[in-house]
Amino acid sequence: MTDLLSISDLERGDIERLLDLTDHFAEVSARPIPKVPALRGKTVVSLFYEDSTRTRLSFETAAKRLSADTMNFSVSTSSVKKGESLRDTAQTIEAMGIDCVVVRHKSSGVPWQLTRWVDAAVVNAGDGWHEHPTQALLDCYTIRQQRGSLDGMHIAIVGDVKHSRVARSDIWAFTKLGATVTVVAPPTLLPPAIGTYPVRVSHDIDSVLPTVDAVYLLRMQRERMTEALLPSLREYTATYGLTRERARLLQDDALVMHPGPINRGVEVDPDVADEVRSVIIDQVRNGVSVRMAVLFLLLGSGSELLPPEVAVPEAV
Repeated sequence: MTDLLSISDLERGDIERLLDLTDHFAEVSARPIPKVPALRGKTVVSLFYEDSTRTRLSFETAAKRLSADTMNFSVSTSSVKKGESLRDTAQTIEAMGIDCVVVRHKSSGVPWQLTRWVDAAVVNAGDGWHEHPTQALLDCYTIRQQRGSLDGMHIAIVGDVKHSRVARSDIWAFTKLGATVTVVAPPTLLPPAIGTYPVRVSHDIDSVLPTVDAVYLLRMQRERMTEALLPSLREYTATYGLTRERARLLQDDALVMHPGPINRGVEVDPDVADEVRSVIIDQVRNGVSVRMAVLFLLLGSGSELLPPEVAVPEAV
């Protein structure tokens, strides 16, 4: 693996090997001093053209725990404000000596374009409506941590599927690992090509919830909506939100998931987001370990850089 651009580039075995490696880095993260010298001498730059809390900090933490140097690019204080192009920005940063670019951009396809302009490894941290592969990997890891395997599970993805790169990556990752996926949303929040995805489609959340092992709630991405797709957020919550009353339809051991940031009281009731079967905070915690595994697979030069108890799987 030289870049991580899309879940569709990975086979089931690739995902499973990466999750196996994540187990070891989760152990590293639990130590009093959560650091290993695996990427000492490497430099990872975060090239974020969109706002981010979880993904940016997670990648930065992952790189530092692997002893890599980090560079953080901020659009608001960069020459982008003076008209500098993405290509010139990327090549300028690479000229400073970097090994990996973690990029987030509002336009789909930017990570693929970067691979043509720079020799450094490229990690897609979210491109437009298209994909967010490391989010899908940490979601799979969180479910596997709770259930052991995704094989045979039924997972509902609820909400703004149309604008969600998380939904697209999760659909491919969940189904590759053996789960059945049902997307639940109003017709206006489904992508036109939903029929090409390996999913079931429902507009009735109350009929789906009793049958699922996990419900994945998507944020309403109002910043990406250029037209009126819903009468109101209140009506969306009444029809598709995971309210306290609706949560009672779930099986007792069903997982409640959300990629964050949460619009509390819109897609999920605050009490439901914080209850014991919610693994939302686990997703954030696991994101660091998953991204450590990704960075190591891209940049690590061998198992001798890891603690002796860490066995590195075959490269994906």
